Amino acid sequence: MHRRAVRRWSQIADKANETPISELRQLRSRARQLRRRLDRVIHIADGRLALPLIGSNAIEAPLHSDWAWRPEIWRGPISPPGIAAVQTRDMVGQELRVFHDCEISELTLRQVRNHRDNDLAPFGLQLDVFRFDGSFLSLVLDLPRAAIDGLKRRHLVRLEASIELEQPLEIFARLNIQHGPNCEQLVRELQIVDGKASADFDLAYTNLNEKRLERAWMDLILEGPQLNQIVLRDITLSRRPRAEV
Repeated sequence: MHRRAVRRWSQIADKANETPISELRQLRSRARQLRRRLDRVIHIADGRLALPLIGSNAIEAPLHSDWAWRPEIWRGPISPPGIAAVQTRDMVGQELRVFHDCEISELTLRQVRNHRDNDLAPFGLQLDVFRFDGSFLSLVLDLPRAAIDGLKRRHLVRLEASIELEQPLEIFARLNIQHGPNCEQLVRELQIVDGKASADFDLAYTNLNEKRLERAWMDLILEGPQLNQIVLRDITLSRRPRAEV
C-alpha cells in the first residue's frame, strides 16, 4: 500500500504542470490534508528519536506536581525552523507568538538542536537581536487546556528555564490566567545562575475564580535585547498544590 501511494503521488507530481486547473485545485486540497498528517507523524517521531531522547520522566518537575509540560518548540522540530526579520504577532510553531514594537525588525529566530550532556530537551530556540529600535520584546506561550483543568488558588505554578546569553539581560516572566472577564497577572524576574533560572507563581495572592477559568499564557519579557544572542535551551512549566497547613 505504501509503495502504491508513493508511486501515485510521484505520478501526480510529474504531471502537475499539465494537469487542468479544476483538477489541480482538488489535488492540492488532498495533498495538504495528507501533508498535515505526515507532518504530525514526523514531528512526534523526530521528537522521540532525537538526542537527547525524551521519555515520560524527562521533565524535572517539583515533588507532588500534578501537571508538567514542555512546549513543542523544545520537544520536536517545527516548520519552518526559523524566521528572519520577525514581525510582531509572528507565530513560531503552534504555541509561541512574538510581540514587539520595532519599526524595522532586525530580529531572527531559529530552532537549534541541543547536544549538551545536561540537556533534557532535544531542541532549543535561538534569538539573534541586532539593532532594536522598539521599547519591548516578548515571547508569548499559550498554555494547553490541561494547565487550567482543576487549577485552584492553592496551586503553585513553576517555570524553569535553561538560558544562554551573549550579554547580560533582564528577563521577566508573567503568568496570565483569564477567568471570565478578568485576567490575573503575576510577574517574576528570572535570576539566571549558571545558565538556569526558575520562578514560582503563588495563586493564593490572586482573586482567581476557579469556576470560570478560560485560558492561560506565559509572557517572557526581554528588557534591552539589542546586540545580543539569547538561546533558550529549555522551557518547562509545572504546577503543584501547596502543602495544607
